[in-house]
Amino acid sequence: MGTIWTMGELLVEIMRDKVGKGFEEMGVFLGPFPSGAPAIFIDTVVRLGQNGSIIGGIGKDGFGLNVLNRLKNHGVDCSYINVSEDKTTAVAFVTYFEDSSRKYIFYIDNTAAVEINISELDKISSYPDYFHIMGCSLMINEEFRRSIFKALEIFRTKGTKISFDPNIRIELLKNASLDEIINPILKNCSIFFPGEKELLLLTKEKKIKLAINRLFNDIEDLEIIVLKKGKDGSNIYTRDKDIAIKPFNIIEKDPTGAGDCFDAGFLCGLLEKKSLYDCGMIASAAGALNASAFGPMEGKISPKSVKELIKYGSAEL
Repeated sequence: MGTIWTMGELLVEIMRDKVGKGFEEMGVFLGPFPSGAPAIFIDTVVRLGQNGSIIGGIGKDGFGLNVLNRLKNHGVDCSYINVSEDKTTAVAFVTYFEDSSRKYIFYIDNTAAVEINISELDKISSYPDYFHIMGCSLMINEEFRRSIFKALEIFRTKGTKISFDPNIRIELLKNASLDEIINPILKNCSIFFPGEKELLLLTKEKKIKLAINRLFNDIEDLEIIVLKKGKDGSNIYTRDKDIAIKPFNIIEKDPTGAGDCFDAGFLCGLLEKKSLYDCGMIASAAGALNASAFGPMEGKISPKSVKELIKYGSAEL
């Protein structure tokens, strides 16, 4: 069995109870839901039957237990989660709209989320097959970003492949240069999971095909680009292939976290030595199952539910 690691923010999410209600309006919020893109990703990895570990931080408070208990109960290795004695667990407020777009208010910087310890990372007994990084984690602050860069360097020297989802969050970007944040990861990655707008933004190209070609020309280690297109499905690109993956027709309750589950499904498929098409189908099913539930990591994802959705077009939840 393979192993996947990730690193980044652990937080709880407080969500509007209805679609279309802005933050400026008085109203009801629901939560706290365990969340953070890395947490959603690694939780999906273990629910799909693979070994998963996460590097992160929480506070010694109820919100921290909310996240930690969920991950531990599902089987995530939490050995590298630091529990801060004096800083609180990070929080994100989320509201979403009829077109599936979302708005966030983040409280991450200067919280326990950025208190991590990687001093012993170069001494672990067994290194993962994949180390997955999200762009949102790189945007929190410079110190946290440099810790992720250091972890990447350690893992790469041990033969670990780097996978990367740019997951750009404008709310976190502040005045930092996107190129300085993203490029040190992008130039080292083997599997890349951009959205269409992210792909064009990062390559500064105007056409998808030109952007794909540029990445393969510029990045020596790059093996696979998985272009995520939301409700239009996805495309898997290698240096000589373009494989289209159709989306599943579901009743969407909450799109939050679907992309993170998609990433996890794809990498789990690779670890199981599935074809690229099958990897794409597993990824699409995992994302769809998560979007079918309210909450960032509340989808009923399992090997059984994924197989049923792929085979029958629906899953017994």
